[in-house]
Amino acid sequence: MTTSPFREPLSQKQSRAFEAPDVIRTRFSDALSHMYREEVPQYGTLLELVADVNAAAVRRDPLLLPSKPDSARLDVERHGAIRLGTPYELNTVRRIFAVMGMHPVGYYDLSEAGVPVHSTAFRPVADDALATNPFRVFTSLLRLDLIEDTALKDLAAEILRKRNIFSARALELTDQAEARGGLTARETDEFIVEVLQTFRWHGEATVSREVYERLRSVHRLIADVVCFRGPHINHLTPRTLDIDAAQAEMSLRGIEPKEIIEGPPPRSIPILLRQTSFKALEEPFRFAETQAQGVHTARFGEIEQRGIALTRKGRALYDSLLQMARSDSEGDARKYEERLAQAFKAFPDTLRALRREQLGFFRYALLPHTSLPAGETFNIDDLVDQGVVSATPITYEDFLPVSAAGIFQSNLGNAEPKAYSDVTVQSEFEQALGAPVLDAIALYQSEQDASIAEVIRDIKRLAP
Repeated sequence: MTTSPFREPLSQKQSRAFEAPDVIRTRFSDALSHMYREEVPQYGTLLELVADVNAAAVRRDPLLLPSKPDSARLDVERHGAIRLGTPYELNTVRRIFAVMGMHPVGYYDLSEAGVPVHSTAFRPVADDALATNPFRVFTSLLRLDLIEDTALKDLAAEILRKRNIFSARALELTDQAEARGGLTARETDEFIVEVLQTFRWHGEATVSREVYERLRSVHRLIADVVCFRGPHINHLTPRTLDIDAAQAEMSLRGIEPKEIIEGPPPRSIPILLRQTSFKALEEPFRFAETQAQGVHTARFGEIEQRGIALTRKGRALYDSLLQMARSDSEGDARKYEERLAQAFKAFPDTLRALRREQLGFFRYALLPHTSLPAGETFNIDDLVDQGVVSATPITYEDFLPVSAAGIFQSNLGNAEPKAYSDVTVQSEFEQALGAPVLDAIALYQSEQDASIAEVIRDIKRLAP
C-alpha cells in the first residue's frame, strides 16, 4: 500500500502506551452508530435496507464490490453531520477529531443555496487510515452575519455564548491527548463516553417558545443550531453500491424518500457522490421555563453512493454540466433528471477515457509476472494499456456543496430564501477553525503521484 505523505506516525513508545487514532475513530464511530440507532429507530431500518441492496447488487454483478482496500470498509463506512454555533465550538471540535486522526478537508459555502452556514468535513487523510475506517463528519458553522435583524442576531449570539456543548472531562482528555501525543485505552473509554454527550439528542430547548419561533421564522436551521443544548447528530449515512435501488426500496419499506437523488446521474462508472435521504423526523421537545411541548424537524436519514474522485479538469467539467442541467429545471424533478442525464452525455463514461483524458484519479500498481519495459522514461497510461500496470479508481471521500445544500433544504421545508450572499468567507471560517482546511484534490493528486513513483521504482528495481 502506498505510504501517504500526510500520515502522522507515532513513536514506538507512544504506540505501546496509547491507542492508535484509527482505533479511537472506529470505536467512536461504532458507539455513535449505536446511540443514533436508539434515538432514531428508522436508522436501523436504513442500515438493513442498505445491506440488502448491497448484497443484491453484488449478486447481480460481483464486479460492483469495491476492490481492496475499499471492500473491507464498506460495511463500517459512515458519515455524520453536525451544526455548530460559535468559533469556539468549531475550534474545539477540530481538536477532538484530531485525537481520532481526522482532519478538516475542503471548504463548503452553502449560503448561496439558501443555507446560512459554511462547512468542512473532518476525516482521515492517509490511505491506510481510510482503509481502516473512513468515518467523516460534515461540520457546519452558523453564519450569524446573515441574519438581517440586528436585535435577533444579537440575541442568538448571546444564547450561543452562554452554552457549553462539551463536558469538562472531554476537554481535559483532549488537552491530555495534545500534550502527551495520545490517550491510553482506559482514557479512550472515557473520551468516547464524554464526547458522545456532545452528539446526543436532548429533548429540551434552552429558549422560550417565542424565541424559538422568531429564529425559526428566519430559517429553520438557525433555530436548530441556536435553541438546543448541543449539536445533536442530524444524520449518520451508510454507503450503498446502488443508490437508485435504495431510493426505490425506501418507498417499499414505508420510508418517504426525497424527490430526487442529489449529484450526478446514473452512470456505468460512478463519479464523485450521489446522495438521497428520507424526510426529517418530527421530534417532540420541551421549551425552557414553561415546559410546554413543541415539535422540531432536523434529523433525517441519508444514503450515499461514492464513485471516482475527479481531477480539477474533471470537476470543472462536472460543475459546468451540472449548472447546465439546473439552469432550466424550474423545480420539476422529472424534468431536472432528464436534463441531468442529457447534459452528462458529454462526460466520458469509461475508465480508460477518464484516465486518458485526465478527468479522474487512479492508484497505480505494477502487476506481477509481466514483461517489464526497458528504458528510463515511462508513460503510465501506456503501461496500463500494455497490461504492465493496474489502475484502480481512487474513491471520492468528500462532499459536494450543491448536493449538501439540496439535502439540507429538502429536510428543512421549501419556504426558505433562495440565496443569502455571493461572498465567500473561507478565511473567516479558517480563523474560527484555528487551522487551514486541506485541499481535497491535492490529497488525491498526492496519492496518485505517490503510486506512480512507486511503480517507476519497482520497474527500475526489477528490470534486467
